[in-house]
Amino acid sequence: MVFMHRIREPMSQTFKSKSVAAGLALLLGVFGAHRFYLKGWRDPLGWLHPPLFAVGVWGAMRLFDYGENDRIARIALPVLALVIGVALFQALLIGLAPDARWDAKWNRGTGRVSSSGWGAVLAVIFALLIGTAVLVGGLVFSLQHAFQQ
Repeated sequence: MVFMHRIREPMSQTFKSKSVAAGLALLLGVFGAHRFYLKGWRDPLGWLHPPLFAVGVWGAMRLFDYGENDRIARIALPVLALVIGVALFQALLIGLAPDARWDAKWNRGTGRVSSSGWGAVLAVIFALLIGTAVLVGGLVFSLQHAFQQ
């Protein structure tokens, strides 16, 4: 009796859209959605995003409840800024990557070529707008707090 062993062929890689990845980093990057889209559910850095975001939101809530002098809020609030900043920076990096380099890294073996178009451009524009607003707001808050003391 001859047993036929089925040879497992490597599973073909799925196509990764640069516009979708940049949009996920912009809209849901604080939860690591872009990392899960690109690297899968086993990405340890992707799983680091949600708890750090939760700590930052907790710090923001403490700031509103207890005021500017709460020590825990002073520590936890920069974590929120860091997580938001990292997500926006990754949206910029993804959106500004050339299509050829994107395909070489994420779409090798798919048989498809990226043509990102306006989706990635809009994600970059909004990431810059949001990042600038957060940076200026943070500077104003910090300078106001420094000069009031």
